[in-house]
Amino acid sequence: MKGTVVITGGGTGGHIFPMRAIADALARDGVSPEDIHLVGSRRGQERRLLSDSGYPLTLLPGRGLQRSLSPGAIVRNAGAVAGLVAAVVRAAILVARWRPAVVVSVGGYASVATGLAAALWRRPLVLVELDAQPGATHRLLSRFARRRCLSTGVSAGRDVVTGTPVSDVIATLDRSSTARRAARMAFDPPLDPNRDVVVVMTGSLGSRRVNDAISALAARWCDRESLALLHVTGRRDAERIRAARPATGGLDYRIFDFADMTPLWAVADAAVCRAGAMTTAELTALGIPAVLVPLPGAPGDHQTANARALVSAGAAIMVSDADCDAARLGAALDELLEPAALDARSRASAALGRTDGAAAIAAVVRDAAEGR
Repeated sequence: MKGTVVITGGGTGGHIFPMRAIADALARDGVSPEDIHLVGSRRGQERRLLSDSGYPLTLLPGRGLQRSLSPGAIVRNAGAVAGLVAAVVRAAILVARWRPAVVVSVGGYASVATGLAAALWRRPLVLVELDAQPGATHRLLSRFARRRCLSTGVSAGRDVVTGTPVSDVIATLDRSSTARRAARMAFDPPLDPNRDVVVVMTGSLGSRRVNDAISALAARWCDRESLALLHVTGRRDAERIRAARPATGGLDYRIFDFADMTPLWAVADAAVCRAGAMTTAELTALGIPAVLVPLPGAPGDHQTANARALVSAGAAIMVSDADCDAARLGAALDELLEPAALDARSRASAALGRTDGAAAIAAVVRDAAEGR
């Protein structure tokens, strides 16, 4: 494929990591890294997560709109609209300069400006739908798109089911029983290979409700010698949760503020997570059954839709945020960790998973760039 590729999106890790995975897949296919331009937002996590990616990175002004009519929200939204106008102008100048063969949007407010610029300059636009339901950005851009890559569903017309792009590290992680045992012995400090290992992760900032429920559950389960509970709190709650850490006897309870998830997924039997697109994609790619607590108020309630897809397949149990306390999480985990159920749910999760999503999207991008 000849020409520049622009990949746009971001704001949160759930959009940023797919951008990197798609870029890596295109680079493996022979596109020069210098010709893969990543375009995100100044206010998101792009600078921290993508600065060392090896691809040119451009950050646009602006922020997302708040869904509120309060006076403060109205003032902030006026500023957001002004920022969006500035971002569209900047994106239009960049797209005119680069003349990309194709623009790829993974969603999030950072992709609005670049997607509109692609439409303005009549550059092919590919939308990558990460969630079970498209967000507001892609509903706006859909009319201009040449192709849409879907995480699930049926391929028809311009829609192609590709799965969700996961990183090469996740796609190649060995989750066999032998590899998991070795990973537990190599953990620092080592994990007892005979314990069930539950990993809790609700994002880089974390969920206060889930964190409090897990902390209380650790106190209830303080004498469980059959369990290791690895609790990634997120940066916001780490200090508070550590200060409230209950005394434990038999339970192996470890608290992390944030971590590279790959070593944790390598040892996990089960997980407690939010239900963002990237989280559910990684869980299913690795065959990890989970208790999913969808983020309340997510645009279009897309996390509930994501969770229901796994629940319907027998790969997960869903607990609403409002019901998430120690008792409800404990009951769900007891159900999940029952040996026969755990094995069945692991198989169901793996049956949903795809590890070739980034490569499949790269193929669609090539076709769109070449007018197919």
